[in-house]
This record gives sequence, structure tokens and C-alpha cells, in this order.
Amino acid sequence: MAEIDYTRLFRLDGRTAVVVGAGSGIGRESALALAAHGAHVVCADRDLEAAQATAATGPGGAGWGGLSAYGLDVLDEAQVRRSAADLGDVDVLVFTAATNVRKKVLDYSGEEFDRVVSLNLRASFDLLRAFGPGMAERGRGSIIGFSSIRAVTVEPGQGVYAATKAGLVQLLRTTAAELGPSGVRVNAVAPGIVDTPLTAQIKGDPEWEHAYASKSALGRWSRPSELAGAVVYLASDASSFVTGTQLFVDGGWTAIDGRYTPPA
Repeated sequence: MAEIDYTRLFRLDGRTAVVVGAGSGIGRESALALAAHGAHVVCADRDLEAAQATAATGPGGAGWGGLSAYGLDVLDEAQVRRSAADLGDVDVLVFTAATNVRKKVLDYSGEEFDRVVSLNLRASFDLLRAFGPGMAERGRGSIIGFSSIRAVTVEPGQGVYAATKAGLVQLLRTTAAELGPSGVRVNAVAPGIVDTPLTAQIKGDPEWEHAYASKSALGRWSRPSELAGAVVYLASDASSFVTGTQLFVDGGWTAIDGRYTPPA
């Protein structure tokens, strides 16, 4: 057996990664982190200018892969299929795009339900179908989708969002089982509360901001950059025997019970 060079365990030199949602937030930081470890990263986003801004951010230099921008609306199934053909041999696929309508289930409209399901679940399904076959044919690849703590724990007003995230986890796990024999790994990253455009409304309310911060064991919100390490890990050979799993990066949110800390 060849000796393993652990100094290169997280390196992604020579690999191509596509990050969907790279124009902002977690997607942006994931794209930069993958490039910092040597991957050529395609920054895909519906907002092409935002994707271009991310691609221009990487400092380059020794050890850095390249970054390029690609306009992609994942709600357009035909466009998703074309993107897989346009981008060629893709080794890593990361998708972060999501939306939420914060309403109780009985207050939801059918249009709002469809909007959340379309982006959070259907678009993920289309990306898997577009990029999975090429990876399977080449006998390698890593697919990383973003679920949420809401896949396992909910609160009033989060029902439809939670349903899509739980559904995404099971979709990814099933895909992991189906593509595993072909050498393709499929995993989910489950963030806790992250300071992104999706959570800006909550972060702007001092009561909600404090309540969410106090719910985690670390007592604070996370930054998008704190999710990037999980993405690099799951993309790299460091996780070569990891598939069908959900990696929580939630500051201990799911490990503790409730917001009230009783006297010891």
C-alpha cells in the first residue's frame, strides 16, 4: 500500500468544482475556500454580476486554483441540463441556494409552497440529475447539498422550509446509495443559524437575534466562512469514505435542549 501524504489530504489540485449560489453568503465562501485548496471553481449564480464579483475576489498565487463565473438559474430545468454539458468534467458539485417563507402552515398559500419547494427541493433534484451521470461515468465525484438544522428540529413558521430540508437529506442519502458503486459520494451540510441574506430579517430584530444566538452551545450566530471548512472536507480525499451523511455545523444547536438553562 502506498504511503499517504497527509500534508495533501485536503488539496484539490486539478479538480473542477461548481458552486451553485456562489454570488453571496455560504456559496461565496465555499467557492473561495475550494479555490484556496487548489480547485478550479466555477462560481454559478442567477446573479451573474455577483458570481463575477466572487470570481474576482480570489487573490490567486501559489496553491490557488482559478475562479470563473457562470450565470445559472436553477429554476430553469433546461438551463441546468445545459450547464452540465457546458462545464464538462466536474469533480465537485456544491449547491447552497434556498428560500424561505416564514408563515404557519395554515397561513401558507399554494404559490408560496410551490416557490419554496421549487428552489429548495426541485432544483436540487434537477442538479443531481444533470451532474450525477457524468460523475458516475468517470467513476468519481463529490456532491454536497446544503440542508439545515430544520431538517431535524423545527419551530412554528418553519414547516414548509423544514419539510424541504428533510426531503433534501433523504434525496441525497438515496442518491449516495445509488451512485456509491460508481465511486460518487453524496453528502449534506446542515448549518445552524448563519448571518446571510436569507436570515437578514431575523438578524435585524434584536429579540430574535438574541434568542437564536442563545440557542447554540457557543452562544452566537455563525459566519458564512465557518461553513467553508465542511465543504472542503467533503470535497477532498480527507472524506474519501464519507457518503450518505449529514454533517451538522450548528454550534451545538441540535445537541442542547431548549433555550432555558436550569440551575445545576
